[in-house]
Amino acid sequence: MTEQTAAVGHKVGKPMLHNWVEERAIADLHTEDPKTHKHIHGHKGILTIDLESKMESVTTLKAAYVAPKTPVGKLQGIRGELLKKHTAQMISEKIHADLNPLTPKTEYCSTTQKDFCVEGFVPHKPETTRVHDYKTDQAITFWSENCQQIQGVTAARSSKGPFRKSALFSTPITERLDEIDLPPDN
Repeated sequence: MTEQTAAVGHKVGKPMLHNWVEERAIADLHTEDPKTHKHIHGHKGILTIDLESKMESVTTLKAAYVAPKTPVGKLQGIRGELLKKHTAQMISEKIHADLNPLTPKTEYCSTTQKDFCVEGFVPHKPETTRVHDYKTDQAITFWSENCQQIQGVTAARSSKGPFRKSALFSTPITERLDEIDLPPDN
């Protein structure tokens, strides 16, 4: 309990209880000066040994602060800045146009549009020379036109239907000899 009262109510001039670092630092500096003089002026020689030295006039803030190298305020007016930006933009657009020319417009045109929808074309039906029946007439193709030159094919009975069903290749020769008109040889 005595320690608590001593810690709470410490007297002026005495170091705080258990502050042995401070006590050791100022132990050899105790002089015969009155206590009030120590409280006002402090102990001499704690911060510096040279008692005749002068205090520096530059604070740590002034020593560490470096003024900006560029000016803080505007050097050019608003109109001058806008003119400069506009000129730079015009030059940039001109250079961009020179380096990147416009691509030609792509014409999307299908085969039908290109070949069958030509301007100025007037469609008309040709006159028929004879009556055609698509159900019974033989279709005209490359093979129907050149059926006489095809090799390895059974001979056709008529020129109107060269590709119709024919069993002549499997008919025995004895039965074919009885026929009156033999198929022509190629």
